[in-house]
Order: sequence, then C-alpha cells, then structure tokens
Amino acid sequence: MPSDWYQHFFQGVPLDAWSAIIRRQTPAEADFIESVLNVQKGGRVLDVPCGDGRLSIELARRGYKMTGADLSEDCLRRAREQTTAEKVSVEWLWADMRDLPWQAEFDGAFCFGNSFTYLPHAEMRRFLSSLSRALKPGARFLVDTGMAAESILLNLQEREWVHADDIYMLLEHEYVPAESRVDTKYTFLRNGVTETRESHHWVYTIAEIRRLLDDAGLATVSLFGSLDKAPFEVGDPRLLMVGERRT
Repeated sequence: MPSDWYQHFFQGVPLDAWSAIIRRQTPAEADFIESVLNVQKGGRVLDVPCGDGRLSIELARRGYKMTGADLSEDCLRRAREQTTAEKVSVEWLWADMRDLPWQAEFDGAFCFGNSFTYLPHAEMRRFLSSLSRALKPGARFLVDTGMAAESILLNLQEREWVHADDIYMLLEHEYVPAESRVDTKYTFLRNGVTETRESHHWVYTIAEIRRLLDDAGLATVSLFGSLDKAPFEVGDPRLLMVGERRT
C-alpha cells in the first residue's frame, strides 16, 4: 500500500460514507473548537486537512474567517459546491499539510477526523513545523484523533461493520507492532456494488505527540477525552489535545 493512500481514498462511495457518518457530529464539534481555540469572531482559522469542509462551513456561518486546505480534489469540489449553495465564504486551497504556505497568519487551527495520524514520524514533524509557522504567536492548535496508543490499543477490533445511509462498510484492522501502525481494509457495499480501499494510521503515544508538538514550538495546554471537556483517561476512544504557539 502506498504511504500517500489518503490522496486517493476520499472519492466516490468512501467519501459519501465518511460524510454521512461524521456530519451529524458537526455542530457539537464546532462548539468545542470555538470554546478551546479562544479565537474572536472575525479571526482567521485554519482547518487542515479540511475534507469536505463541513467544519469550516459551520464555523464560517458563526463568523470566523475560515481557510480549508486538503489534497483531495473531490473533497474540495464538494466543499466549494456547499459554500456556493449555502452562500458562505471560505477560502479553499489544494495544499499538502506537510508544506503549508503561510507565515504567522492564523489565530487558530485544527486537525480533525484521525487525519493527524496519516503520517509517519518524519513527515509528522514536517507537518507540525509547517503548521506552527502558519500560526501567530499565542495561537492555539487543536488535534483530534482516535489513534493515540492509549485509545486504539485497548479498543481495536479485528472486524467491525458500520452502516451509513444506503452504504454498509466492513472494516478489517491489523496492528503492525514493528511499525506502530494500524492497517485497515475497507469494503463498501452500496446497491449491490462493492468497492475496497486500504489505509495506514500510525499510532503515537500521548507523550510522543506532546514531544512532536513541543519540537514544533507548540506547548500542550489541555488533554480532553470528549467534547464535554472531560480529562482524558486511558481507554477513552478519542483524544482532543490543545497546543499553543509559543510567543
């Protein structure tokens, strides 16, 4: 499987399935993002990678100047169509999260939906360095992942079924200890038609993530295990970590 699998994963039925599963969480996630980033209305916020733009669009409705960056042309096309339909303003940019073009331009940023763990260690360092440069001093960065070691290693199932609208999805997971990586095969079933995809997610401990953030000039300020701001505990299926760009 190529390491850049994510460039071609999110199109067609897989993108439809992901959008159907995750969209219902958008209002609550936007509430959480607002509460922890502490950005004033009218402030500039980066969503990377932004996927189909659901969070950027919701936050733009709430008065923030949003920029969404992603490598998927299909995702960005859907995002542009939605902003046109809803008459909201978002800057959409085709960009590699490892090489963001900005310097001290954003009042806050976030990375949601497990995309934080798409990258192995060296590329993760590139991403965080690039992200940190894009933030103004004192700006916050929010990480959302279900792939922290303290979460996934206690909860990983070999097989699971997920149903979203008219799509059934079978996920078959394998943990590769030598690489600290979860490999997943996805089988999508819709109207009698089957499609398959594969993914890699690298698994980092919370301490490793904190060190990566620190090396990029981002001091960890909070660790949550849910959108209601409960402190993270071992086994929580979700980690929400807040870092702050050093002044």
